[in-house]
Amino acid sequence: MSRAYDEPIGVTPDGAAWLASAGTYPRSTLALWEERPQAPVVLPCGSVFDIVSAPAMFGRLMLDRLWGDGPGSGPVAAFRARTLLFAAPGTAQRLPSLLEWEEWSADGRRDGRTASVPPLLCHGTGDAVTVPALNPAETGSATRWMVAPDTRHPWLPGPEILLWAAVRAARAAVRISIFPPADQDAKVYDVSRRR
Repeated sequence: MSRAYDEPIGVTPDGAAWLASAGTYPRSTLALWEERPQAPVVLPCGSVFDIVSAPAMFGRLMLDRLWGDGPGSGPVAAFRARTLLFAAPGTAQRLPSLLEWEEWSADGRRDGRTASVPPLLCHGTGDAVTVPALNPAETGSATRWMVAPDTRHPWLPGPEILLWAAVRAARAAVRISIFPPADQDAKVYDVSRRR
């Protein structure tokens, strides 16, 4: 399924209620958003959601894998040069160990080709993140919703699904060639003029 991640989309009232439930004072957060719907807010992670923050392009590849070949995603936001994937609580603690166990760290090698997952920042219990405004101010903003929350109980991927998406995105980023790499020290002779 193809999705248009660059179109401005807003958060529904149910989605806003879900986001606000992550904070200590949900009614205050909702009141702020009611007064200023274009204000970003800092929310704690760990109880309602965790965040997996990927470099923007790699996060987009993960999102494409989730929607193209997988179960879809939960809410996703673009924040500066990062893609914030909302995940099930506990994902921030488990995903780094799964990546390490699967040897898909920054120096991981699979199938003789370099295929690495760039550093993913995992935010869980004790962390807080800035979430975009409920209603986008403009198209193409550096801080916006790519997949906006739209229910009070959105489906959130867990660590295994995000591992799957990260590995598939890393594989998609690797160029595969049937020709071996050229030997840089080899002497090259022009045989086109031989008699």
